[in-house]
Amino acid sequence: MIDIIELLKLRNFDTNAKTKLVRHQDSRWDLETLLRHDQIEEYQQHQGEHIFKCEYIISFMGIDGSKALFLGIYKVRSVKQSDNHKWSPSYIYQEMNPGKFVYDLQEIQGFEDYKRRLIIDWGKSTRSWHQWLKSKVVTELMPQGKVRPFPGYLDFIIEFNELVKMVKNSDANREWHTMLSSVAGIYLIVDSKTGKQYVGSAYGEKGILGRWGNYARNGHGGNEQLKNLINKSKSYSKYFTFSILRTLPKTLTKREVIEYENLYKTKLGTRTFGLNSN
Repeated sequence: MIDIIELLKLRNFDTNAKTKLVRHQDSRWDLETLLRHDQIEEYQQHQGEHIFKCEYIISFMGIDGSKALFLGIYKVRSVKQSDNHKWSPSYIYQEMNPGKFVYDLQEIQGFEDYKRRLIIDWGKSTRSWHQWLKSKVVTELMPQGKVRPFPGYLDFIIEFNELVKMVKNSDANREWHTMLSSVAGIYLIVDSKTGKQYVGSAYGEKGILGRWGNYARNGHGGNEQLKNLINKSKSYSKYFTFSILRTLPKTLTKREVIEYENLYKTKLGTRTFGLNSN
């Protein structure tokens, strides 16, 4: 197996430069959400201590066990120290305090094809989240278009942009396609901007995957109130998140599935307070 130093040399990176490996894993933040919103770079620019006393950082995000997902290589251009730093207006965790040290980090080109795909084994010392450059085994290069491993039917919330990516890239997300097409079910869409909910059902040959494919194509899946939101703003679907409330056998009839759908609409009050019109 190749290690990270060999890979860097193949791309003509100077491995003699003063370089740190960084593995972001922080219980205070949902780093996967930051990654999906392209805000992981702003997160890493702010540090509570003067950590990046180096020329370059090779940045990773901690995932399962001791694994780490490659985010990019950055040149450390400068650092500013202040107690009055602020996040950008779009940053999703405004309630958290930025660190005292803010780094000007410039991403190095030439590694784009590895971003969010290459995985290394960080080793046993995961508490040592920043280390000087050393050998780390490359364990996997995920297919392009892969969103993330399928976590189980009731254990995920997927954002609209992820849904589109998952539906379009069937080979890279084979497990998602297999699992979601094998069951019928009741699903929940949440408008993360307003908190309003929509309960829907999926049945037929392609199960939940078939129904969600409609949303991936047009954003609203033909639902009246969702369509109204998108008609007012074409990009509004970016606020929609999808999850499964209950899986059902595909052998159930359409009428039986809709009975379960109506039950969940009543439980959650989505006709009166949500986005269901019937």
